Amino acid sequence: MTNRISTSEALRLYREEELLSLGKRAHAIRQAKHPNSQVTFVIDRNINYTNICSCQCRFCAYYREESAPDAYVLDREILHQKIAETVELGGTQILLQGGLHPHLTFDYYKNLLEDIKKNFPGIHIHGFSAPEIWHISKQSNLNLDETISRLKDAGLGSIPGGGAEILDDRVRSHISPNKIGWEQWMKVMERAHRQGLRSTATMMFGSVESPEELISHLFRVRDLQDKTGGFTAFIPWSFQPDHTDLQDEVTTAATGTDYLRVLALSRLVLDNIDNIQASWVTQGAKMAQVALYFGANDFGSTMIEENVVAAAGVHFRMSLEEMVSTIKEAGFTPAQRDTLYNIIKTYP
Repeated sequence: MTNRISTSEALRLYREEELLSLGKRAHAIRQAKHPNSQVTFVIDRNINYTNICSCQCRFCAYYREESAPDAYVLDREILHQKIAETVELGGTQILLQGGLHPHLTFDYYKNLLEDIKKNFPGIHIHGFSAPEIWHISKQSNLNLDETISRLKDAGLGSIPGGGAEILDDRVRSHISPNKIGWEQWMKVMERAHRQGLRSTATMMFGSVESPEELISHLFRVRDLQDKTGGFTAFIPWSFQPDHTDLQDEVTTAATGTDYLRVLALSRLVLDNIDNIQASWVTQGAKMAQVALYFGANDFGSTMIEENVVAAAGVHFRMSLEEMVSTIKEAGFTPAQRDTLYNIIKTYP
């Protein structure tokens, strides 16, 4: 691909480019990729099957130790209730994620997927982040390819991009010392893509990363996309420090202008990824509307349920009706999509 932005140019833009100029460039690319002025979204629910996690990342306010009074592994009946409600509300997808539980066996994950697909055959399971898949592989004494293959056979439809944070091991050793390194995150994604599983990619910025490390993250995602074409979307979101072990160290959260700068830069660098999501869950509806003019073309999910960001004290919520009206107010046509960005319904 010719005329691609280099790492040095991306760093210059990040540090020096005037914000509105950066946004204008990103919006032009967004319009070229999506000339119909649609803004897409999916109706889904985040379901956390357990909050017990041996990783204990310093940026996470949701995890619990196994002995904690509020630690849980989700009961099957409650799981079914959550999915049934999602389907009743027009949902097509569940985002299924959990902590790195020290004792769950491969059969647990296999049976979980098979049970969901048996009882809700129409629901798409967007599940198990790269750290979870790596953990399942090690816990089960299976190689990575076999782990992915068997999860796919059991009903896994695609993989969320969680666990990426910043794809740099200096940052990861500081904020998530027990989590897989960036190369292992990439390895899971590449192996999954090779087996036909699509995924998203994310970036959590605003903790302890340098500008160079942030830029490196974007280029590592771009490089893998060049190889596999497996990423459907990129979702940058800002670190929420409250109630985490990092709250005394990261005393100033990323601002709205920081978010827009990173979002616009993501659209410029990731020329091989079609969709950039606006993170209304962390930024709120008004900032998400602005994001649609800084490179974003997707509003993510209605998120009937979300627990992890909420544990850090951020409680933005949006109904389907609010999402449709918010997109329309911003000057775009709302369109419900499925996980793989096929349009299901438009709201003219």
